Amino acid sequence: MAEIREQERTRASKAANEPGAARLYALLIGGFLSLLGVLGFFYDSSFGTGSSLASDDLAGVLLVNGWRNVAYLATGLLALALAAVRPRAIALGLGTAYAAYGIWGLAETERGLGSILDALPLADRDNALHLIVGGLGIVAFLADGGLPARPRARSERAARRRSPAGPRSGAGA
Repeated sequence: MAEIREQERTRASKAANEPGAARLYALLIGGFLSLLGVLGFFYDSSFGTGSSLASDDLAGVLLVNGWRNVAYLATGLLALALAAVRPRAIALGLGTAYAAYGIWGLAETERGLGSILDALPLADRDNALHLIVGGLGIVAFLADGGLPARPRARSERAARRRSPAGPRSGAGA
């Protein structure tokens, strides 16, 4: 049992020191999202909501406003900050969040345009970007070691501890 734990520790420390798909994802997507957030402020920095929601096209491709710029900048900087210490967590977290954001965006857009919570403007291109960023994050997470092992149930562990001699005889038998 101790030998198995040591092998797991060795594998975990080796994986933490080697660059993998999750770390590459966190660095590249973190830089990309940070850049989008900063550049977005040059196109539109308004924080309007509801009927005063305004947006502008970032290089004619993505709809941006102040709220989206902050979201891109915050998630990008978070990915860059944690890429070295928690790359798998970042890949799974950003992947799941952006996939959900993309799916929610698909549900909210009508005739190619829409908004989430009347604060985040969306177009079909934005939803595609979010789904790609999300999908890549989930793939990077899985490529860097797959899913964690399922913990054994207590009954399985208890059955292994019992002696192979069979059931014990009772005092009254």
